[in-house]
Amino acid sequence: MLAFFDMAKEKSVYSCQACGYQSPKWMGKCPDCQGWNTLVEEKKIEKSEILETRTFHEEGRSPTPITALIAQKTPRISTKIKEFDRVLGGGLVDGSLVLVGGDPGIGKSTLVLQAFDSIAKQNTPVLYVSGEESLEQTKLRADRLKAGNEYLYLLSETLLEKVIQEVKKLKPKVLAIDSVQTLYTSELESAPGSIGQVREVVARLLYLAKREKIATVIVGHVTKEGAIAGPRVLEHMVDTVLYFEGDGGKSYRILRAVKNRFGSTNEIGVFEMNEKGLEGVENPSELFLSERPLNVPGSVVSTSVEGTRPLLIEVQALVTPTTLALPRRTTMGVDHNRVSLLVAVLEKRADLALYNHDIYVNVVGGLKIQEPGIDMGVMVAVASSFLNKAVEPKALFLGEVGLTGEIRAVHHVEIRAQEAERLGFKYCYLPKSNLKKLKAKGSMEFIGLSTVDELIRTLF
Repeated sequence: MLAFFDMAKEKSVYSCQACGYQSPKWMGKCPDCQGWNTLVEEKKIEKSEILETRTFHEEGRSPTPITALIAQKTPRISTKIKEFDRVLGGGLVDGSLVLVGGDPGIGKSTLVLQAFDSIAKQNTPVLYVSGEESLEQTKLRADRLKAGNEYLYLLSETLLEKVIQEVKKLKPKVLAIDSVQTLYTSELESAPGSIGQVREVVARLLYLAKREKIATVIVGHVTKEGAIAGPRVLEHMVDTVLYFEGDGGKSYRILRAVKNRFGSTNEIGVFEMNEKGLEGVENPSELFLSERPLNVPGSVVSTSVEGTRPLLIEVQALVTPTTLALPRRTTMGVDHNRVSLLVAVLEKRADLALYNHDIYVNVVGGLKIQEPGIDMGVMVAVASSFLNKAVEPKALFLGEVGLTGEIRAVHHVEIRAQEAERLGFKYCYLPKSNLKKLKAKGSMEFIGLSTVDELIRTLF
């Protein structure tokens, strides 16, 4: 009877595999995300089971006045890969938890293994845990990358408790988990990769990293929607979130920081994939403009600032008459709604009859640009293609455009212009408000503009 009573106390909860919603009973449709058949039964963990593992510090720690604390500059562990260190803010911080996400085959494991090999060469013990490959497979990949050092330890394991046990024995300075979806804890009955497993694994790794002062890098797969597979809460739990982006048909990749508690957000690092693995690109602007056609209608150079780095980008537009009732508006690398807005401004303020034309806009190189500083470049590219007139190939266009046709100021004009001047550009079209405040002009010729109509009349 007693044994039966103990079994009856076992509790379970149903968790949605799409959004993390929990319910005491099964439902066909999740009331939170409206997904069908996404609720899976999982064991409910009692507080007594997790109290020991979910603590940052030893027992007896009491609240401390902030005035009694002495701020200490946390030393960073350099990966010796400049582009990786740039995105991290200078290197890995002791006790930090870094989440690296990206499409399958994009190069996440390659980058992490290269970085860990560089750290191991500094006589720093590191542990690389692979749940997707055997030790022999990982060794083959390391040989291809020419990575090998006695301080680089490999472990092929998927059970979290075993990983924690080995970490406490080895006491590495840096830990990598590749990937977090393959790791599971025996405390939960759900399958590895499920919402409950991923959330619990990351929580345990978080507390392990903070208690033992271990810089931890976890690799996560990305879903078709572009989000880290697992609940969105993962991004709130970790200290840094990095996304690895790139076009599968091209050799270069972009590592983007979307969250960083120890450095700048929206910082990017540019890598090129070759037979030696991933190599940092110190001059990405020159790379993105290397195959740019000159004196061709629809090709314009604009600039974007990603974190602290100015990037010169080529914006291409193709405008053709349509036979459809609703003309196409296709974009790659820029926001679709933003381009539709700029086309409407061109029609209204510059008298360009674009309503019966298909319009295609592309940012060359697979880049995804969010800032409005390239608005003028997009508009000039569309107008150039529509009028079939090429613009000056050594001209740079930067500025935000409003609905009334005004050209608004952008930030960091000096560093944008310096980057363009270094690559041989001679003219810079920019907002008049920026021109008035510009201090160091260099040898470039700056042309200030205030409206879209003035821009089109000046160029064409």
